[in-house]
Amino acid sequence: MHIHLGLYGKFTEHAVPLDDPVGAVRLRIVGEKYGADLRGPTACEIYTEQQVDALLARLGPDPLRKDADPDAAWARISKSRTAIGTLLMDQKVLAGVGNVYRAEILFRHEINPMRPGKDLDRAEWDAIWLDLVDLMAIGVRRGRIITIRPEDDHGDTYGARRPRSYVYRREGLPCRVCGAEILHSTMQARNLFWCPVCQAT
Repeated sequence: MHIHLGLYGKFTEHAVPLDDPVGAVRLRIVGEKYGADLRGPTACEIYTEQQVDALLARLGPDPLRKDADPDAAWARISKSRTAIGTLLMDQKVLAGVGNVYRAEILFRHEINPMRPGKDLDRAEWDAIWLDLVDLMAIGVRRGRIITIRPEDDHGDTYGARRPRSYVYRREGLPCRVCGAEILHSTMQARNLFWCPVCQAT
């Protein structure tokens, strides 16, 4: 099965027994104790083995896969004049990194999203990759994206269910680290957020 959540797709989880589906449920998965409904995905399709192989051949390494090869992404990034903010969203370069992780990972590594991929050094890429592996695994375990380090979170309990980001959707607010105003722009028709001080280079 091939599911691409896109901008609007999401799973909602419910305890069994499930009520009848409401609205445009594209997929329902039911287990012993819980079930989940999928609504609004860009794609939800049954693939043959050949279609799966063809899809995987088009994708870059996925930080959630244990067999992923970060060198494959680095080979493309290190030769590209394209902005790193664009490259991180290109599924042919790197699979599974969405807009939130793009903004947050670049902030965490103090990298300007407009910087050409070829201007990153290998140590920066290795640090980005390892951070993506950790953050995306946390996101899967917790069922939500949390990118802010506990030492930078001055809110209520760290585990509370509230936004956990440095720059994503924080346009005009003070940077959690330096206090500068978070900026917003678009890149490849997607919202882009960054700190002009922490991410000056």
